[in-house]
Amino acid sequence: MNELEALRARHSVRRYVDEPLSADKAQLLRAAIDALNAESGLSMQLVVEDPAAFKGSLLSYGMFKGVRNYVALVGPDGPDLDETCGYFGQRLVLFAQMAGLNTCWVGMKNFSRKAKCSIEAGQRLALIIAIGVGETQGRERKSKAIGKVSNATDKSPAWFTRGVEAALLAPTAMNQQRFFLELTDVPAADGRRVVRARSLGGPFSNVDLGIVRYNFEVAASIKNFTWGS
Repeated sequence: MNELEALRARHSVRRYVDEPLSADKAQLLRAAIDALNAESGLSMQLVVEDPAAFKGSLLSYGMFKGVRNYVALVGPDGPDLDETCGYFGQRLVLFAQMAGLNTCWVGMKNFSRKAKCSIEAGQRLALIIAIGVGETQGRERKSKAIGKVSNATDKSPAWFTRGVEAALLAPTAMNQQRFFLELTDVPAADGRRVVRARSLGGPFSNVDLGIVRYNFEVAASIKNFTWGS
């Protein structure tokens, strides 16, 4: 399974098999997290065997069951943290899918009182990702039409349409899909097309934008475009 296949196969899973994460899978995840942290400047952390974190309100929120492991998305507090966590967190989510694991993004703000992770001065816990072996592979959810989230037309390059389709597969808070992708007319200096991505607001929409950006890149290929402001 490659990243594009993982992107299409992956769905949010809230109910997990009640068994420990294997040592091999934990080692794979930690190696991937270390590499992503080095690239991003984040301090993502894998927490294993902490079922108590999902007790109480978190257990009822989204009907979680059997969650024993999660990744805490921690990084330098600032205006870009949420989007950075979305972008690099999605890279980890797709890696986990390719490794045979299931995931679910969890954005409850009160999770910081329960998560067993290290948060240094100047850092913030943005959200967490539940991870493990799911009871099922999850299910597809409804998506908006391509024209609602982009300026794609039947004359748009195929790579742009593929990218928007992949963006619509990105998990977003409450399935709000409050983002917009615009293919601009003026090319970049290197000849590539310029694509703009923006959030339309709403809870965790900056995290969503980071996830959307990465999904778009996987399907559209960065050789075809560059991000514009």
